[in-house]
Amino acid sequence: MTNKNLLGIHHVTAITDDAKRNYEFITEVLGMRLVKKTVNQDDIQTYHTFYADDEGNPGTDLTFFDFPNIPAAVHGTNSISRTGLRVPDDAALEYYLNRFEEHGVKHEGIQELFGRKVLAFEESDGQRYQLFSDENNTGVEAGIPWKNGPVPEDKAIYGLGPIEITVSYFEGFIKLMQDVYDFKVIEKADDHALLEVGKGGNGGQMILRKEKGKDSEVQGSGAVHHVSFRVEDKAALEHWLEKYNQLDMHHSGLVDRFYFEALYTRVGHILIELSTDGPGFMEDEPYETMGESLSLPPFLEEQREYIESVIRPFDTTRDKE
Repeated sequence: MTNKNLLGIHHVTAITDDAKRNYEFITEVLGMRLVKKTVNQDDIQTYHTFYADDEGNPGTDLTFFDFPNIPAAVHGTNSISRTGLRVPDDAALEYYLNRFEEHGVKHEGIQELFGRKVLAFEESDGQRYQLFSDENNTGVEAGIPWKNGPVPEDKAIYGLGPIEITVSYFEGFIKLMQDVYDFKVIEKADDHALLEVGKGGNGGQMILRKEKGKDSEVQGSGAVHHVSFRVEDKAALEHWLEKYNQLDMHHSGLVDRFYFEALYTRVGHILIELSTDGPGFMEDEPYETMGESLSLPPFLEEQREYIESVIRPFDTTRDKE
């Protein structure tokens, strides 16, 4: 029988103005694998790139819309303010701290947050991230470190960590997360809270921050576009479609993204997607060469010639030993 509940974080999608520069940072500095180079299905003249663990498992996907010449984001409240990434233990944080120093990556040093060690850092365009140590963590399982990446497997990023959301309507947002999505409040203060869903832990948590008196974020390069939460399959997604209808929540209807199926809604300013775990990124590419060429879902294949004529090419093949 299908589990209709949310299982944890599925993916986070952010915005870049330079797919090539972003590719070099995510693969060469962070050591995440490019598992799919495709196009934004709602804007086929632009890339949509997916970085994940070694096999592209759900819960490990960090994805980017490439919008050339888009202005930089103006960070503010009512936004997904920081993306979490998971590493195996505290020693891995120390490894990345040294790696960031070597590569000139802006960071805030290793700190403690909700009882675990974290390392906040930024990409050159201002995209904000946070590494979470899985030492003593339980809950949603992590993925598989990239076996042929530049970071040792015992240190490498292997999943998504808690997503950080900043809002001015703090109490109302918490109530919606509880009442609609069955998030549980693990810790709460006047201006921040930790919530979790599914098996919880770093792969199923949300950090919520209260920030009033500031303008809402203006999205652009360096901002997060949306967060997606995992559901088991299409039957579970149809359950959520019906639930949205019963609650009179505006939504996208079911959307077939080929690699997964999706359903979108907006909670306040925050775009929330629900995505199925499958069929996955090896649906049209073998494990060995995932992400090395432009992949198009079948419904876009007939437009390949046009797409390849307008999209900016960049090489994502990797040396084979």
